[in-house]
Amino acid sequence: MLHAFIGPVMRKEVRQIRRDTRSLVFMILIPAFLLVVFGFALNFDVKHVPLAIVDLEGSRLSRELAEKFRTTEYFEVKATLDRTGDIDDLMAREKIKAALVIPATFSEDLLAGRSPSVQFLLDGANAMSGTTAAGYAASILQSYSQRTTLEALERRGAGGMTLPLATEVRVWYNPELKSARFLLPGLMAFILMVILTTSTAFSIVREKERGTMEQLAVSPLPAAALIVGKLVPYVVISLASAHLVLGLGWVLFGVGIKGNYFLLLLGMVLFLVAGLGQGILISAITRTQQVAFLLSVLTTILPTFILSGFVFPIRNMPTVIQLVTYFVPARYFLVVLRSIILKGAGLPAFWGQMLLLAGFAGSTLALSVALLRTGDGRERRRAGRDA
Repeated sequence: MLHAFIGPVMRKEVRQIRRDTRSLVFMILIPAFLLVVFGFALNFDVKHVPLAIVDLEGSRLSRELAEKFRTTEYFEVKATLDRTGDIDDLMAREKIKAALVIPATFSEDLLAGRSPSVQFLLDGANAMSGTTAAGYAASILQSYSQRTTLEALERRGAGGMTLPLATEVRVWYNPELKSARFLLPGLMAFILMVILTTSTAFSIVREKERGTMEQLAVSPLPAAALIVGKLVPYVVISLASAHLVLGLGWVLFGVGIKGNYFLLLLGMVLFLVAGLGQGILISAITRTQQVAFLLSVLTTILPTFILSGFVFPIRNMPTVIQLVTYFVPARYFLVVLRSIILKGAGLPAFWGQMLLLAGFAGSTLALSVALLRTGDGRERRRAGRDA
């Protein structure tokens, strides 16, 4: 019985989408455009940090240490200063972000077996890049310190000495530690959630503003048929948009799909239904497109960007905020995306996230049906009183 109503609603929605070409372009091309813009603009890689070197000794050993910072891609020497007093002015004018100060007694202390006090000054206005740059500097200084320690031991006749611990670091899934590989799945979830929810939120509100919703309310059309009929065309369009985004991610950023494509497709369908269901839920409780747009933005942009794990790790958030993240569908979709695209993991790694995503999608659709039925009942009673 229900399928007899779904077909006509789908055909009506497809005709309406075809007539509204701007909305069609908005749903298909805007996500791809935003992926390109954000993919190149959002970059957490910290390289070529502007650096000043103050070598107060000028010896062979001090120049050797300074050369370690010149030959790495993480720092770019912008100034070689004669005194530390010049650092403050350059850092205040953001000409440099860091400074290496080698003391005048560097070689003397080193050859005498004492630990020379090497300073590394850092602009901490940007805590994220500052922490990363400090880690790079510490690694360079530690490596240099270990080498000079071994050389000193050899000069004292302990040539057979080795360091007690040999560290071998291997990075899985993202060997180059490129932020684009980490950010791209999150960008895909963020963009699709915002665009789809906003677009779908207008669907039923548009019917209300045009007065056709009252006609549908007094007709025998079930609320579930109305929602499914409106949902299916948007799911198909959204899948096309999602694949365009995936293709651009592979072509422009080299982020391909390592895992099972059909599991990824299932995850995308569940996420799209969740986003579209949220949009229909918003349209069911609002009566104007302006209010629907505002609610869509408030319930998608901030939660998806901040509370989904896209940029900020959820485990570092306060417990109360962590509980709120369970109501953000992008949280589950991000785990699925990164597991399949970056790690090539199978279903056992994220089946729980799939179930939660399906539960969110089902609950939003069920709530939308209930609200529309309530609204239909009010419209029918109003129509009966008017008659």
